[in-house]
Amino acid sequence: MWNLRSISCLLLLCCSAAFVSAQRSDNATSKWLTLTGDAPKVIARGGFSGLMPDSSFNAYILAKAISVADWVAWCDVQLTKDGVGICLSDIRLDNSSDVNVLFKNKQNTYLVNGVPQKGWFSVDFNFKDLALVSLKQGVFSRSPRFDGTPQQILTVQDVASQVKPPGLWLNIQHDSFYSQRNLSIRSFVVSLSRSVIVNYISSPEVNFLRSIARRFNPRVTKFVFRFLGEDGIEPSTNQTYGSLLKNLTFVKTFASGILVPKHYIWPVDNSLYLQPHTSVVLDAHKEGLEIFAADFANDVPSAYNYSYDPVAEYLSYIDNGDFSVDGVLSDFPLTPSSSVDCFSHLGKNDKPQVKLQIITSEGASGDYPGCTDLAYTKAASDGADVLGCPVQMTKDRVPFCLGSINLIDKTTAAQSPFSNIATTVPELKITNGILTINLTWTEIQSLKPAISNRWSEFRLFRNPKARNDGNFMSLADFLTFAKNATSVSGVMISVENAAYMAKQGLGVTGAVLDALSKAGYNNQTAKKVLIQSTDSSVLEEFKKSSYELVYGVGDDIRDIESSTILEIKTFAKSVIITKQSVFPSEDAFIIAQTNVVQKLQSSNLTVYVQLLNNEFVSQSWDFFSDSSVELNNYAVGAGIDGVITEYPATAARYRRNRCLGFKDSPPYMTSVQPGSLLELMAPQFLPPAEAPNPVLTESDVVEPPLPPVAKINPSNDNGSAIAPTPPNGQSSVVASILMSSVAILLATIMVV
Repeated sequence: MWNLRSISCLLLLCCSAAFVSAQRSDNATSKWLTLTGDAPKVIARGGFSGLMPDSSFNAYILAKAISVADWVAWCDVQLTKDGVGICLSDIRLDNSSDVNVLFKNKQNTYLVNGVPQKGWFSVDFNFKDLALVSLKQGVFSRSPRFDGTPQQILTVQDVASQVKPPGLWLNIQHDSFYSQRNLSIRSFVVSLSRSVIVNYISSPEVNFLRSIARRFNPRVTKFVFRFLGEDGIEPSTNQTYGSLLKNLTFVKTFASGILVPKHYIWPVDNSLYLQPHTSVVLDAHKEGLEIFAADFANDVPSAYNYSYDPVAEYLSYIDNGDFSVDGVLSDFPLTPSSSVDCFSHLGKNDKPQVKLQIITSEGASGDYPGCTDLAYTKAASDGADVLGCPVQMTKDRVPFCLGSINLIDKTTAAQSPFSNIATTVPELKITNGILTINLTWTEIQSLKPAISNRWSEFRLFRNPKARNDGNFMSLADFLTFAKNATSVSGVMISVENAAYMAKQGLGVTGAVLDALSKAGYNNQTAKKVLIQSTDSSVLEEFKKSSYELVYGVGDDIRDIESSTILEIKTFAKSVIITKQSVFPSEDAFIIAQTNVVQKLQSSNLTVYVQLLNNEFVSQSWDFFSDSSVELNNYAVGAGIDGVITEYPATAARYRRNRCLGFKDSPPYMTSVQPGSLLELMAPQFLPPAEAPNPVLTESDVVEPPLPPVAKINPSNDNGSAIAPTPPNGQSSVVASILMSSVAILLATIMVV
């Protein structure tokens, strides 16, 4: 998003970023359903704390660089022993700093809101004692590589004078705790207000807000009552926050707004699915209270309904047609900035602002099992241009759509009676696989599809309620569906393992050509047909057709030789490359941008990139755990022609966003400068260097012709599944003890 050579460069960028942000669109102002009718506020919790150490200078200055112009800096105020107000996310310093390393003997235990907490507390230190303490990332799932850069604890005055945010929000979480130690946050805040404009003051304690409200001009400073968990006890009234939520008339007597956890507005059930929204936003607005939603973070799983798309979540709070919150508190202020300014109030039929082909490899396989009727129906509805069908063959020569020749990868075959025919095929690098070619179409249809959980090791699962929903589709049925889908402009047929299947007597290329012909695709122009393969020998088989041939480069590459491009052009018009072949990274930090895309396009080859997903663990840190940011960098930054994605709805919405039509792109819709994050790391904290990706050579592309389809006599097994012994293959021991015993018995009889 930005080009950093040093902190000073970032500061200079802030000036230009503020200028660009000031030009934000106001064409939707009258559509906002906030209390005032203004756009919702973007509140950066501790700055850009989703990436940088919370409340650090770098976190605040990064938030300033890439947020909307009127963003608000959030500071959790803690008091030191000598009454200095500092910004730190937790009352325990050791959660987000190295204080425990510098002051090993200063650990203490205190009662905080009646609960004993052990750690290092600000009340045990004078501010000058903390001069050598450095902030660090306090969330273990986030990168610690910025911890090596010294980041001193900031005072509230430091944030105001050094960062100069357009809005400042002070959150007072523990007034009672400090009062018990003869420290007055009330006195600190009142004194601060004489030199610093404080726009918002929030607290979960009623008495604190009541005691301080009369000392401030309500036209300058707004007081916000912060709700904690519904069952938590508010110390002033001894009531639960849940009961106080039912008495907003009372809250209005001492506050002009409320801050609530986001689940107060959109609750989720125990399965992490959204329930109907509550009336809390409308209730607050009816009382004349602004309402702000908290706890937004792109790298924390949200309701499955959002399909791991953080923009979709923000839009549900600010642009759902019924209400809009007045602001959102986020660790990733870039995403709500773009949600407010670029993605709000878009219609599905709005004109695309960028030329970008959206291709799904298996339909909307991020939401439903891939290659099923449900996945394809949703992909078409979500705005996909081209629907993909990876073709597999059955034992009885039926071509159908499935993302793998190994049924265990995409179906419930491993839990079926067919588990006893699992096979190891070194030629396909498959161990204990149940191949599609070993079952008939009827037998395959008796299985259930399985959704692909690519990042289950991170406990990120896709739409569990639909994990086995949908029906498999034959190639013929798929082609008919796509032909009748008016929103779809074409299909992409992927053919892999053709040589292996030919040895088994299955001609997949011929089956594809025959299906396309029977479906009428060879004598029409309404729907384009892409034939894709990582094998040049497969594409050679389709050269006589009028279809667009697409060569898939399966490996990550750093460059491509000119002779290789010339060779590709002899059998293909388009190329699919991996994400790493555009933006290589080390430890998920982008280190450079290759010229592979430019080389291919300069030779009149169309370039697609795969595979884009919404899950934040699939993205480089430079994309801020935001799938729309990643899309923007490939579309605008790299200039690719299209994307292969499992979440077409995200790509289709990105393509329509209004910021792409601005004369000057705002900072949250500009492309990443490769290596920019590395500039903020201490040398010893840089990612370890990895071996460079290879250069794609002509020898990597040229392959021998496909072998002729072997003539194999049909089996006399009445269609039952019996695993053949494939060339270079061997049966796997996966059957039960009973089946093994039967096999031994049969072998003994045969020997006799």
